[in-house]
Amino acid sequence: MKVRYLLVFIFVSGFTWAQEKPEAKKEDPKAQVFESKQSVTIDGKTINLNAKAGTMELKDENNKPIALFGFTAYFKENPEKNRPIIFSYNGGPGSSSYWLHMGIMGPKRISVDDPNYNQAAPYELVNNEYSILDMADVVMMDPVGTGLSVPIGESEGKDFWGVDQDIRSVSLFIMQFLKEHGRLNSPKYILGESYGTFRNAGVMSYLLNRGYALNGVVMVSSVFDLRTLFFVPNEDISNIVYFPTVAVTARYHDKITNKGADIESFVQEVREFTENEYAPALFKGNTISDAEKNQIAQKLESYSGISAEIWLRADLKLNAGETFQEMLRDEKMTVGRLDSRYKGINLDPMSMSSFTDPQSDAISPAYTSLFLDYFHGSLGVSKDLLYATSAGGRNGFRWDWSHRGNQYWGTDGAITTLPDMADALSKDPNMKVLIMNGYYDLATVFYGVEHSISHLGLPKSASDRIKMTYYEAGHMMYTHLPSAQKFRDDLKAFIEDTLRK
Repeated sequence: MKVRYLLVFIFVSGFTWAQEKPEAKKEDPKAQVFESKQSVTIDGKTINLNAKAGTMELKDENNKPIALFGFTAYFKENPEKNRPIIFSYNGGPGSSSYWLHMGIMGPKRISVDDPNYNQAAPYELVNNEYSILDMADVVMMDPVGTGLSVPIGESEGKDFWGVDQDIRSVSLFIMQFLKEHGRLNSPKYILGESYGTFRNAGVMSYLLNRGYALNGVVMVSSVFDLRTLFFVPNEDISNIVYFPTVAVTARYHDKITNKGADIESFVQEVREFTENEYAPALFKGNTISDAEKNQIAQKLESYSGISAEIWLRADLKLNAGETFQEMLRDEKMTVGRLDSRYKGINLDPMSMSSFTDPQSDAISPAYTSLFLDYFHGSLGVSKDLLYATSAGGRNGFRWDWSHRGNQYWGTDGAITTLPDMADALSKDPNMKVLIMNGYYDLATVFYGVEHSISHLGLPKSASDRIKMTYYEAGHMMYTHLPSAQKFRDDLKAFIEDTLRK
């Protein structure tokens, strides 16, 4: 009888163990690359390209696979010796690179009715005469969680979703891609947009400290210090740096009478008012006299078209969302955050914050649909693979904003990669930076960039290697074709300058 009970116990225990045994880990997907022939015509000359789109297995510092990193690369057929290579990405954080890819960097671009709303499909894909592919090969990168990029092995999303984690993985990809494709001795550039510029500042330092010197770094619609965007309590910097863009927006929408001779002279006038009158007034807080406060409110009205009464009610400080609403409130419209030339319907004219971004609404359907059609069609990427335009829908996506060098008294005293940029520029006297600013960008404002660069703490010999250019458009200035042409001209001149011995 005891033996029988023992056998039953063994059987039940074995059954329970079998039930609790964890499932075998699914095998990681393998890297895949899809090749195609592409071409682009620039200045009347056709450049034939070998395109590669897919994923590369990314390894850590111990040669252990950690991710499949998605990319699309365009290589010129029969290239000249020492042809430059540009690594390019968007921002977010958590955005794939399809905006830059189809807006300005690739051989094709998506035609949009800037600055108006586009009709529904069919959309138009056209030759991109503004591309830089006549001068350099281009690699469009999709950070982990975006595009086709996914963690593998023992890695998880959180190992890539953070300031330092992102800088590391993007830099590892660049180093390993250069080795894989025999481009270690090529002139090297990185080009990032929006959060991609915040990333750039870290990547340029990370690479240099590991023996990879960049010939140039290109910043498109930049932010390096998040204080310039936050509008936090008891902090004036966001209000100060936003105001010149608020003023040029009012000028564009005919909300003011004194427009100046041209946009450049108008912007300079507003800069001087902001530095010499508005910023000191805000610094005084509630010690400012009523007379001075009223005087500043009147000047704010003259530059913004928003009434002095509103400025006084707001204690001379409107945040970004309030500005979007207030600028065109009488028209029951709201201005765009990414590009304030755009305007859209204001669903609630009584609200103090906007519900939508008109530029995003106007161009996103065209970019998303036509890019995916191009990606799986012309580039030949398998339709079985899901391209994530954003990491926002990934399980557990949450950004870690802590960054080495931002720690003070045991906490984050700032969120900035300016020290990284200063580190790289101080260590490499040949490195140059091009910063491209849209006058109508209310997402990453040009005056905030100017403030950041003027506070880098570098000697003139280093700061002179930073060039600023400006465009009469917004965050994605290349949707405005005159600005797209200027973008190309400025980028071409920058590359030529960095290659000059």
